[in-house]
Amino acid sequence: MTLSPVPRHPLGPAHPLHRLLRRTRCRAVLRLSLLAFTGGLNLGGALAQAPAAATEAARTLDSRMLDAQDAARKRDRARLLDHRNALVAARHPLASWAEYWELGNRLGEARQDELDAFYARWGGSYVEDRLRNDWLLELGRRRDWRNFALEYPRFKMNDDREVSCYQLLLRHQAGDDVRSSARSTWLAQRSVDDGCHLLATTLVESKRLSGADVWLKARAAAETGRLSLLKQTLSLLADPPADRTVQQIYDQPQRWLQHAPARQPELLVLALVRLATSDPVAASTALQERAGGLAADTAAWAWAAIAKQAAWKLMPEAEGWFQRAFSTPPGTTGKPRDIDWGEETLAWRVRAALRSAPDPSRWTRILEAIGLMSATQQADTTWVYWKARALQASAATGSEGEAQRMAARVLWERIAPQLNFYGQLAAEELGRRQDLPARPAPPSAVERLQAEQHAGLSRALTLIALGLRNEGVREWNFSLRDLNDRELLAAAQRACDREVWDRCINSSDRTRQEVDLAQRFPTPFRQEVVAMAQEVGVEAAFVYGLIRQESRFITDARSSVGASGLMQVMPATAKWTAKRLGMTFTQDMITDRSTNLRIGMAYLKLLMDDFGGSQALATAAYNAGPSRSRRWREGPTLEVAAWAESIPFNETRDYVKKVLSNASIYAALMGGQPQVSLRPRVTPPIAPREPSAAPENRELP
Repeated sequence: MTLSPVPRHPLGPAHPLHRLLRRTRCRAVLRLSLLAFTGGLNLGGALAQAPAAATEAARTLDSRMLDAQDAARKRDRARLLDHRNALVAARHPLASWAEYWELGNRLGEARQDELDAFYARWGGSYVEDRLRNDWLLELGRRRDWRNFALEYPRFKMNDDREVSCYQLLLRHQAGDDVRSSARSTWLAQRSVDDGCHLLATTLVESKRLSGADVWLKARAAAETGRLSLLKQTLSLLADPPADRTVQQIYDQPQRWLQHAPARQPELLVLALVRLATSDPVAASTALQERAGGLAADTAAWAWAAIAKQAAWKLMPEAEGWFQRAFSTPPGTTGKPRDIDWGEETLAWRVRAALRSAPDPSRWTRILEAIGLMSATQQADTTWVYWKARALQASAATGSEGEAQRMAARVLWERIAPQLNFYGQLAAEELGRRQDLPARPAPPSAVERLQAEQHAGLSRALTLIALGLRNEGVREWNFSLRDLNDRELLAAAQRACDREVWDRCINSSDRTRQEVDLAQRFPTPFRQEVVAMAQEVGVEAAFVYGLIRQESRFITDARSSVGASGLMQVMPATAKWTAKRLGMTFTQDMITDRSTNLRIGMAYLKLLMDDFGGSQALATAAYNAGPSRSRRWREGPTLEVAAWAESIPFNETRDYVKKVLSNASIYAALMGGQPQVSLRPRVTPPIAPREPSAAPENRELP
């Protein structure tokens, strides 16, 4: 039987039947169903059999999608081509991905006309732009600048640093002055690549990048343990050091320093930086012995690099070494040294001061460090808050200091509306609690329909439903690029309705004027979570704040290190906690919702008990382990904000602040309160364990 095209229904394309038909995968069943509805076909018993056959056909095609991805990963060209052809012929909604994988797997031999044909078929889609990104990299490697110049303006994401390096190279060749942007892009490079190295090579040869720039990047590569990048960077020098020398500096810096020739001060700094990553005290001793052979600014930079490593290790010596680095050279007055300290160094300079003895001058040092930051870094909520604190604390008494106190209030007012850790603290510094924004009008029927009909969002949800979450998330995020607040709310609601909570939160988080906290802070499984939290003895809002940060409510989430489920419990932790609870447990139960919640909450309660009820310490322990949290609390007594800001791990530092902020918002929402109060979660201060306190639970994993 030959099926004719689907006729236009007299009720129009907005009729619910048509919306259903557009979302259905099997075109044959669509035609049969519509013809039966309009009286154009008497199917008899055939219609009853069609849905089952269509469902089986859809399953087969979905299976082909998963096999296509596997073939792409294994670079099995024949199998991938077979799956691609079948999916394209069936007009599977994800056929574009199969085509992307197939063409991407042979990109090194592809022609421009093949890419143009792909763009024409899948114009406006994520895979079109993703493949253009890949193709731009290939064109750069081929040195095909003509086609690169044609392709680049069409690259919508424009988020690939190596592509940016190629583009800056083309601009340089066209006569543009790109030194500033090229230097910052190249310095931000974190791994070896062709594009940024080619850009740097060209600019060094044309004297647009200096030897000092090369050494600055080499120091950063040595400090962050990137040997390949270090060697690639040093190859830019007119007289590069031998690979054997670089390898010895990297592997055995202290031994190399013992015999280092005085005529190579830059290699000396590389060795000092490398040694400081493992032993800041040994590095400071070596610098003290060799400082006479270094220029004043070079020695200052080395002291700052050593101080940064010491601050990262929470060593009390860090503050003194920072002061040595930033002190005005003898015989001079005025501004701090004009040195490219780097963003991380300046951030750790502030953190070291926050951990130092609370003398009045430390606030002046904090102001100095923040003042040396770039405009972009200074605008970060973190440094706005601490700059205001420093202004307030260092202001003179009485009317003389009123202007400085007013400047602090202006800064706090700037960030107080922001629904984050420092925004909430700023509001409380101003003597008030943060108001929750009024909920905007829900998406209208028209707005929801537009979201339902958005092809990119539909593909993303289909990918996620198939288990291709990484691809689905990228497709979803690309689809949100140009949406306004109302469209973002509708997209978020579509994800909420499908219980794809991470996309619901992610989409709603992007709005600027219309803030829907019910979307941003959803409470899935609320009855179960609240009941279990009460049973275990932890606050439900705290649990929700943690889950939102851990898994975004993805029940089968699994991290790169093996943490699983809603509460991202590690296998060993799950096994230990289950045994402690007397639960029957096997590892395949770790993503079972109830099991994961019970084990995660029980473990969180044990942490809370071990850390005297401190949510900050327990949160850090949940993320980084209790032994690290214990170690980080040693030293001076600190307010929670200063302690959290000085956590060495970037991930844990961000995590603690976000979980506490999340929990305060959840507490307000779940309690029906119009205002947020973070203060109870950031008290009391963090201090070493009291001698009279109960012994630490050293069994905690």
